[in-house]
Amino acid sequence: MKKIIVAGLAAGVVLLILSILGLYATIWFFPGIAAQYFDPAFDTQQGRIMIYYIHPFLIAMALSWFWGRTKGILTGSFLTRGIEFGFMYAVVAIFPMMCLMYSALSVSLAMVTTWFALGMLQGVVAGLIFEKMNPKLNQMKQS
Repeated sequence: MKKIIVAGLAAGVVLLILSILGLYATIWFFPGIAAQYFDPAFDTQQGRIMIYYIHPFLIAMALSWFWGRTKGILTGSFLTRGIEFGFMYAVVAIFPMMCLMYSALSVSLAMVTTWFALGMLQGVVAGLIFEKMNPKLNQMKQS
C-alpha cells in the first residue's frame, strides 16, 4: 500500500506540472482552442480552481492503484510497459469519456483531441513513474 501511495503522490506532482505546461502550451500554440474556454459552458468560478490542482493527484492515485493491479500482465521493457499502460488507460477510460463529452457539450473536436492527448500523455508518464517506483516483482529479482 505504501508503494501505491508514494508512487501516486510522485506521479501527481509530475502530472500537475504537465497539466500546467499543457495549459500554457495550448494558449501559446493553439490560441483558437484556448479561446473556446471562454464559452459559457465552462464554469469560471474562483472557488473551483483548486479542483484543477487536485485533479492530477486524484488521477495519479487511481492510476497507481490500477498499476498495482495490472503490472503483472504487462510485458516488455521499461518504456514498453509504461507506454502500454498509458494506452490501456486511454482506451478504457479516456476515449469513451471524450466521446461522451464531444456528444454532450458544445466543444470542438480539436478541443476534445487536446484533452485526449493530455490524458494519454498522463497515462504514459504515470506508467513510467510507476514502473520505476513500483516495478513488477520478477523484474526486481533480476536487478
